[in-house]
Amino acid sequence: MSSLSWIPRINVLFITMGNHSVFSEFILLGLSSDPQTQALLFLLFLVIYLLTLMGNLVMLLVIRADSHLHTPMYFFLGQLSFLDLCHSSVTVPKMLENLLSESKTIFVQGCLAQAFFVFATGGTEAFLLAVMAYDRYVAISSPLLYGQVMSNQLCVGLVWGSWGLAFVDALINILLAVNLDFCEGQTIPHFSCELSSLFPLSCSDTSINFTLLLCSSVLHFFGTFVLIFFSYTRIVSTIMNISSTSSRSKAFSTCSSHLTTVIFFYGSGFLSYLLPTSGSPLEMIFPLQYSVVTPMLNPLIYSLQNKEVKAAMRRMFRKYINSFT
Repeated sequence: MSSLSWIPRINVLFITMGNHSVFSEFILLGLSSDPQTQALLFLLFLVIYLLTLMGNLVMLLVIRADSHLHTPMYFFLGQLSFLDLCHSSVTVPKMLENLLSESKTIFVQGCLAQAFFVFATGGTEAFLLAVMAYDRYVAISSPLLYGQVMSNQLCVGLVWGSWGLAFVDALINILLAVNLDFCEGQTIPHFSCELSSLFPLSCSDTSINFTLLLCSSVLHFFGTFVLIFFSYTRIVSTIMNISSTSSRSKAFSTCSSHLTTVIFFYGSGFLSYLLPTSGSPLEMIFPLQYSVVTPMLNPLIYSLQNKEVKAAMRRMFRKYINSFT
């Protein structure tokens, strides 16, 4: 037994199938193997997660409580805040647990479930950002008809469509992935489970899975990015035809928060998936950006750059303080 003491005790369960060992657990390598660094990262990401929860919950509360914000723009913003809560809660709690754990294991079923919700919420956010770009285009190009075009029925339909398309696409990818045998290795060089990191661990033929994932990525990210780009092309064209400088500035300001969110989301996403894999820990920066940091920043972006949101927050806090005096 002493001659085998070098083998890491990773508590990996497996069953033998032919010449393969099919593992029932994976190991998420995470961000660092140094205990002191892990402790610092735990504190950092715990604070980020708490700020994410607080910021997005406050944004949801303000939008719901203030009648001045009962418009299509803030309806979509409320959906974005709810989506950011969901997206960060899919990955961050498990990442925090692994930063304090020695085993850092996750069951295959749990990993697939996490990959499903990462895919579904990320795809929904891409569709929702495209919907918000269209909303800004209608508001700027047809301000007098804005209320008629962006009706409550259309807004609800666009949101449900965003969630529905993303979840159906994620479900198709996951249903195809559950039939894979994971036996080439049990270590995932990431802090969360994503389909792209699971396929190389399988001893099954994953060519169909890769093709389907590629098509889904093109639909979700490149497709919605094209829609956003087209909307902003029309927005800029409309604004440039406005003769008043103050009106131009006001029109641009209504888009600044959304455009900042788009840059953070797509910038980090594209860099994460398009850059070649080198095995460097620095590769984790971009996935952390769009899955952990961006959900925290979105409420700040919309509250700091939006006068109506800031005014609504002041009214809500004054009302809250007056209720105790």
